[in-house]
Amino acid sequence: MHLRTLQIYCAVAHFGSFSRAASSLGLTQSAASQAVLHLEEHLGVQLIDRSTRPLVLTRAGQVYRAGAQKMLHDYQAVEEEVRAMGSKQVGRVTIAAIYSIGLSYLPDATAEFRRLYPEMEVTVEYTKPNRVVELVEGGDVDLGLVSYPEEARTVRSVLWQREPMRIICAPGHPLASRREVRLADLNGLPMIAFETGLVIRRGIDRHLSQRRVKPRVSMEFDNIDSLIRAVQANEGISIIPEAAVRRETAIGSLCVLPCVDLDLTRPLGIAWRRGGRLGPAALAFAELLLGRPLEDRRERPPAGKPSSRATARGRVPDAIA
Repeated sequence: MHLRTLQIYCAVAHFGSFSRAASSLGLTQSAASQAVLHLEEHLGVQLIDRSTRPLVLTRAGQVYRAGAQKMLHDYQAVEEEVRAMGSKQVGRVTIAAIYSIGLSYLPDATAEFRRLYPEMEVTVEYTKPNRVVELVEGGDVDLGLVSYPEEARTVRSVLWQREPMRIICAPGHPLASRREVRLADLNGLPMIAFETGLVIRRGIDRHLSQRRVKPRVSMEFDNIDSLIRAVQANEGISIIPEAAVRRETAIGSLCVLPCVDLDLTRPLGIAWRRGGRLGPAALAFAELLLGRPLEDRRERPPAGKPSSRATARGRVPDAIA
């Protein structure tokens, strides 16, 4: 079966639509539909249930997609390795990141990567944590950037960095004028929190509980951006990753409160599909973030000097960290 047919099928499976898949590949909808139909006839089994919108895969379709994705990624990785032996450093890396990591770190990281490897392409998708893991597991992306990384049967991960958590408030909040606060000062205060059930919320609650601190949660959000907006409106204090509010603190729309007994970090990690083969571009990008070789890599990245600003702390250049 031709690789192009596998690409078409995987695109249809990803988008749940023949038209969107065809558009992403520069084909007509009819061509994409016919390619999948011929594939089903060749295999003698239905891969896609066309009675629903969006389209869904049959059980056979799910199994075939997993195998097809692995073949495509392995082929791409081998192709990139061979091309890297030539004079040009070519390749492509696809990344899925949770919003807070993507917005805080990836703009500078991708700019640095393109400077080091101008012939390589970077594609980034920002999405929710569960979706990042799904994209990695399904082989839709090379790398996933997540918080609280965990290894699973289908996913490998490596710790990238531990991001400090900070107490923030609006400039008009009563605590804003304090030169220093203690966690005990938060007792009974209105607090803007992450939604119950999120890993980051559980970590914050556990840290406060161990110190017998109990703020009054007045609002909950499932994303950092909404949480920051609520704090700026002086609805309460919050505890969030330091990098997420660098712009707001720089322009004075938020205050970070120095707290002597807040010793809390959020681990960030890089995930990739277990058993998959990362191409030179994906390896080079992961190592740019880490500032060191990826633990299980087999070969060096394509020629090109790493940034002199990469640090031993496992972060990307200073402008990103």
